[in-house]
Amino acid sequence: MPEPAKKTIKPTPRRGTGRRPSSAATPRSRPPAQGARRPVYLVDGARTPFLRARGKPGPFTPVDLAVQCGRPLLDRLPFAPEAFDLVILGCVNVIADEMNPARVAALRLGMGEAMRAFTVQINCGSGMQSIDTGFRLIEGGEADLILAGGAEALSHAPLVLSQKAAGWFARFATAKTAWDRAAALGAFRPDMVRPVIGLERGLTDPVTDLSMGQTAEIIGHAFGITREAADAYALESHQRLARAQTEGFLKGEVIASVARDGTLYDHDDGVRPDTSMEKLAKLKPAFERPHGKVTPGNSSQITDGASWVVIASEEAVRKHGLEPMARIVDSEWAALDPSVMGLGPTICSTELLQRRGLARKDIDLWEINEAFAAQILACLAAWQDEEYCREVLGLEAPFGALDRDRLNVDGGAISLGHPVGSSGNRIVLHLANAMRRLGLKRGIATECIGGGQGGAMLLEVE
Repeated sequence: MPEPAKKTIKPTPRRGTGRRPSSAATPRSRPPAQGARRPVYLVDGARTPFLRARGKPGPFTPVDLAVQCGRPLLDRLPFAPEAFDLVILGCVNVIADEMNPARVAALRLGMGEAMRAFTVQINCGSGMQSIDTGFRLIEGGEADLILAGGAEALSHAPLVLSQKAAGWFARFATAKTAWDRAAALGAFRPDMVRPVIGLERGLTDPVTDLSMGQTAEIIGHAFGITREAADAYALESHQRLARAQTEGFLKGEVIASVARDGTLYDHDDGVRPDTSMEKLAKLKPAFERPHGKVTPGNSSQITDGASWVVIASEEAVRKHGLEPMARIVDSEWAALDPSVMGLGPTICSTELLQRRGLARKDIDLWEINEAFAAQILACLAAWQDEEYCREVLGLEAPFGALDRDRLNVDGGAISLGHPVGSSGNRIVLHLANAMRRLGLKRGIATECIGGGQGGAMLLEVE
């Protein structure tokens, strides 16, 4: 693994134009508005329980999951499913039987044959990208009602054969004579049918050849994150989710799912309320043995789950008598060196705040996707590091410390899981619900994105 210089990580952010800005914190310029931009509201949303992958395909495919929470959500809306203008769904590991799962889900949800639907993929940001795409369409006057979601069944990630095996099968299939077929059979080796775990390769960056866990190790080392600090963060995540389940904070947000065999799934089943620092300390490093800080206990869980939100224009809110949960104010996307992809939230969130003329103290609540405890703690440390803030974020002074009591207040991906295509959608939905419950006004949902990107969305409760 490449050895980083202590606290001198300097990822070069790149904006949507692909041009290098003169300052690392120069906000991406947006095209001039063609008339007034319309307000956009998040009016409802729901998700399935997030279910741990247990070494075999789970009870639901991505579309099954989207339908499980989509039907009850549509049933409680005061308008027909056909009233939507568009369906957008984030999904990373699309299975072969569900090409364009957005369209398959829309049809299974009874939204009509005329319903347009498409799928988006930007790794961990896919579920947020679906919201952002719909947000921009409504803001620009091209739509009024959009169903935006994310669905992922990581337990259904395929097993794939090696390129060597694919070459052999091609040779055998194209053999024209009995002699050619016999020669091909003679070249067969048993190791050719040994499958490669598709998910393992999918969680490895093809440019740097680093797994996502290794990138967390890099930034954790750069900002001095200890194993004990990572385990303590993980423990807190489990405790917060367990409290949210016990206190009913997730009621209405999480909708039970029923498998075809009749099994009921009514809660996020990755939570371990009985875990402890002692139990977490016994786990071995997952990526950089023997001294790595990232373990299965302080990493996000491999999980299946789906989430939807309903976003609407002001006109649609009035027409259908809807009650907005929150207003979607703005969003920002940024890119950086894939080897330090976990720092993405610091770049996109800082740019978003600068463009809106806001400071850290103006944000009442944060949802930062918990890819790894070391990764999220490195982000918090980077925001307090003078050199990083000056050289990377272009700030004259450190951004400052986030109040941990205003960060992931009900746990996160370490305790409930990270179905990559839906996590970005879930954190936006939960941010809106948590702000309303706590009586707070302004919040940011943000995530790092495999491949070296980050996304952030700003919500306000009015």
